[in-house]
Amino acid sequence: MANTRTEEFKFSGDKLIGKVKELLHEGNIRRLIIKNEEGNTLIDIPLTVGIFGTLVAPQLAALGAIAALVSKGTLVVEKDEEVSAE
Repeated sequence: MANTRTEEFKFSGDKLIGKVKELLHEGNIRRLIIKNEEGNTLIDIPLTVGIFGTLVAPQLAALGAIAALVSKGTLVVEKDEEVSAE
């Protein structure tokens, strides 16, 4: 059984892609949301198991474009968290 947990990371534009790649390598990511300094959602990327190779590459390019336009913002990460059945 899995629960969903949300984490938020502040970023500067030049660090966004590196942070996203780091999080993807950790695994269990369900969704990435990029917000600007005012808290407005710029992009919401749902990620499902098995689609990383085909969908992540083009969406990383979109994140690169957003990073060039946004100097500071928030990266919201939704993760699956395994819950032990006790």
